[in-house]
Amino acid sequence: MTIRPASAHYGIWFRRIDLNDDNIIAARWDCVSDSRLCTKISNDSGASVSTVEHIMAALAGCGVQNALIEIDGPEVPVLDGSSAEFVKDIIAVGLQKLNSAVRAIKILETVEVSNGIAAARLEPADNLYIDFHIDFEAHTSVIGRQNKTLNMANGSFVRELSNSRTFCMQHDVELMQANGLALGGTLDNAVVIDGDQVMSPGGLRHSDEAVRHKMLDALGDLALAGAPLLARYIGHRAGHALTNKLLRKLFATPSAYVMVDLDDAMALQLPGVGVHKADLPTITQ
Repeated sequence: MTIRPASAHYGIWFRRIDLNDDNIIAARWDCVSDSRLCTKISNDSGASVSTVEHIMAALAGCGVQNALIEIDGPEVPVLDGSSAEFVKDIIAVGLQKLNSAVRAIKILETVEVSNGIAAARLEPADNLYIDFHIDFEAHTSVIGRQNKTLNMANGSFVRELSNSRTFCMQHDVELMQANGLALGGTLDNAVVIDGDQVMSPGGLRHSDEAVRHKMLDALGDLALAGAPLLARYIGHRAGHALTNKLLRKLFATPSAYVMVDLDDAMALQLPGVGVHKADLPTITQ
């Protein structure tokens, strides 16, 4: 997979270089074709890319709004199950400021969706906040109940969330692999939990790594809005499907948002602005 620069207002697009025709796919909420376990986007011809949430989170968290991503297969490399490797390489290459104002989506009124006890909503705010709550107390004490709130300005994503890995229960892995899924999955690209034991080498990177990864996923899925959001996102047991449902409801409610051009002072509050190599968290495994 290669990330290439793009002009102002281009947005984020994927190109399947292993396909000859109709191989361009917009990284946008209305192109999401499946959101079970991961987020998959497709075009009208059926070309698709799955597990886009980690690279989308890395781009948004580093302040990249325009890029063309070339990929030679149907799934983004999972690497270690976080966004850390993407972030490291983006920061190493550096960013170019474009001679055009950043367009953002400003939330004007609360929009909410739910599915049983799970819920997600967007509320008005001056910049992006993510507030997330999870409850795995019935499954494992390793995770239990966790919640975290972050103002995503000033590189918070890179420092606080970028190295947090996806997590799963050992019995879920066994079930998926019995059905021919996650065959490349190892203890090196996810936090695998068996009962109350962390199976992955080195244990957890953060005591609340699970909720941090859910926030990472949420940022990646919210980046499919097509522009930075000025909003507070609140997720309660939410996942990929519910966040995409939230974006669909948002854009079906014209009174709930407005597109705005940000001046330089406002743009400084976006995720990723001013990120440096020193912001990268240390990864010991």
